[in-house]
Amino acid sequence: MFWAYKDRPLSELPEACKEYASKARKEVKDAEGKVIETLPLAAATVRNRIRYLTSACRYGWKQHGMGEHDPASRVIVPVVRNERRFFMDRRDMLIVAKACQCLATRAAIRIAFYSGMRIGEIVVATAKGETFMLDDTKNGNPRHVPIHPKIKRAIKVPLRDKYWMSKRFKDAAIECGMEHLRFHGLRHSAASAMINTEVDLYTVGAVLGHRSATSTQRYSHLATASLRKALGKIGKKSPTTKTKRVA
Repeated sequence: MFWAYKDRPLSELPEACKEYASKARKEVKDAEGKVIETLPLAAATVRNRIRYLTSACRYGWKQHGMGEHDPASRVIVPVVRNERRFFMDRRDMLIVAKACQCLATRAAIRIAFYSGMRIGEIVVATAKGETFMLDDTKNGNPRHVPIHPKIKRAIKVPLRDKYWMSKRFKDAAIECGMEHLRFHGLRHSAASAMINTEVDLYTVGAVLGHRSATSTQRYSHLATASLRKALGKIGKKSPTTKTKRVA
């Protein structure tokens, strides 16, 4: 991406990212290594590269005082519509956890499933009383997550590096024949489990720490029971409505 941001000030990050998104290409080569055509990069690739750059710039702003405002606040990231999400129920979670040889990863798996936190948040979260305290999250806001009774023992286990635990989770998932699973899927599974017990989307979004309702809408297709109940109320009389007599 260097060509897009070379010699530009941090304040021009949004413009640099926009230019990269519109001009980024990949070279297609033949068997002899000769370039035969250039094609636009996949939206997911562009999105990931822009996120790497914005994370680096945001780090410079936060940790080294580079600029007065968040340089990434106006960055527009390409929309990716081919993302696949896999949900685990409690049984699948326990199967993978049991197959995992790393005690720290086992604990992290349970914490993720019963809290909806990202693995990066689990590593830095501080348990105070009945609550996980997160001072800095992905969306920049602090968050408090209640500690589920089923993970009170797991939170006492010393955790390891998030990359190490992600790899151990993947190894265990492959061993169980669930190679399609990723650690981040536990976060989606927590959302799914809440919605399946008719927790409303607003509350689910608050638990997951979503800054906007748009992020939570990805789970709306799971809320069929709540939708059915809502539709069933159409036409029913309100218990507080008095019947009027017709003269």
